[in-house]
Amino acid sequence: MGFIDVLKDRARANVKTIVLPETEDMRTLDATEKILKEGIAKVVLVGNEETVKKSAAEGGFDISGAEIVDPATSEKTQGYIDKLVELRQKKGMTPEQAKDILLNQYLYYGVMMVKMGDADGMVSGAIHSTADTLRPALQILKTAPGTELVSSFFIMVTKTPQYGDDGILLFADCALNQNPNPAELACIAGDSAKSYNAFIGKE
Repeated sequence: MGFIDVLKDRARANVKTIVLPETEDMRTLDATEKILKEGIAKVVLVGNEETVKKSAAEGGFDISGAEIVDPATSEKTQGYIDKLVELRQKKGMTPEQAKDILLNQYLYYGVMMVKMGDADGMVSGAIHSTADTLRPALQILKTAPGTELVSSFFIMVTKTPQYGDDGILLFADCALNQNPNPAELACIAGDSAKSYNAFIGKE
């Protein structure tokens, strides 16, 4: 069984609710159909329901099992606005600014869903940079206790079994920290080892 299949089995055994905020990208709708078909997560799409459904129909994607949340009409939006103001008031956040952000920047809305316990996680980056994807998470969710440096990684499944765990390699940090110094490299290495263990189950 391949690495991706193992991840899917783990996901099916513990189904989570995942927000996909980049509904203007057809790849998001394509992924939604596949995720629902394979039963690996519950999907929440953020956007105007009519627009999202129209895009899915045009692409031939069946997203009928997904929940579509429109920030402009959701009964929970006001609670998210209030919470965002509370979290960012020291930075000068006003209710008007919070409302504008949540109605127009779906990544922030998705992160607020996670913050408020209405979703377990969010996946983004199809049309947003790593920095833009991370910004709302760092502002609202913060980092795990003990985190000295935020870094990113990606996993490569290769045909070179002599490297990594049967060809599975983790690369870090290729998208976030530019020219890290030795101490930062050490942090990245330590966090990457933890991530490898979490995903691959190996040292």
